This record gives sequence, C-alpha cells and structure tokens, in this order.
Amino acid sequence: MSSSHITLTVSSIDHTRLERIASAGMRIRRAPPSVQFLAAELERARVVSPESLPPDVISMHSVFDIRDGIIARVRRAMLVYPGEEDAGSGRISVLSPLGAALIGLAEGQSFQWRSATGMLRTLQVIRVVHQPEPASATVDRHGHDDRGSAESGPTTHTIP
Repeated sequence: MSSSHITLTVSSIDHTRLERIASAGMRIRRAPPSVQFLAAELERARVVSPESLPPDVISMHSVFDIRDGIIARVRRAMLVYPGEEDAGSGRISVLSPLGAALIGLAEGQSFQWRSATGMLRTLQVIRVVHQPEPASATVDRHGHDDRGSAESGPTTHTIP
C-alpha cells in the first residue's frame, strides 16, 4: 500500500466520516485488512479544513487519473464511499485496498499496493480532474469549468 513517508492530506469532513466508517469496520469480527489500513492512514494524515485542501489532492468523490506502472495505462476513476462503488464505471470504494491507498494523495505521488490477486503494483496519481472541496468552487485550478466534470465518467487509455 502507500508508503508511510508520503504526506497525506485529508479534509476534516472526510476525516470525520472515514474515521466512523473505519471504526465501524473494525468492530466486524473479521474486518478486512483494508479497514485497518484505512484507519492507520487516517491516523497519520494531515487534517485541514475543506477550504484549505489543496486542489491537487484526492478527496472523497474526487475524479482523478492514475497510471498503472505495469501496463503503462492511465485510467480515470472516482473515490467513493462503500456502497457507491462500481468497477465498471471506475468508482473505487475507499474500503478497497486501492481506495484506502488513494485517499489524501496528491498529483505526482506514487504508491505501491497489493492487488486482490496478491500482485504488487505501483500506481501514480497523474491528475486530480475534479475535487468537490470546497463545494462552492465552479472553476478548477486549470481554469476549466468543473461543473458536471464528475459526471463525465472514468476512462482508460494507453499512454503513447
């Protein structure tokens, strides 16, 4: 999963909600390792107000591009709460091993994680396309109107 030397930044709203989810998951008799990993990541995260969250950081419901180091592909995805996930449309649950590793990462940061098949993979955050915090923002840091950009849906493409 992500390296402990990488600084994670999480909004206070996401931190509170995710702590509740992780805490509830830990009470399950056979909690998946990703719940424990999420709890550990939240403990070490730098918590900021939603307005202070840098625009290049993955928060809940962010749309982002990540590069897979093995197959040199970039895919667009969205980080979502449990129950909102849909692999076919690129909606990744924060309680999955990949989702727990993504929360709080910034553009340019790389991390290693173990896939469900046990394969060690390296992924890099290429770009945060849309970040819902602060909620009042209508223009992203690249100068594009981001209203509805989360609706555009995830895509996969090969890097030339």
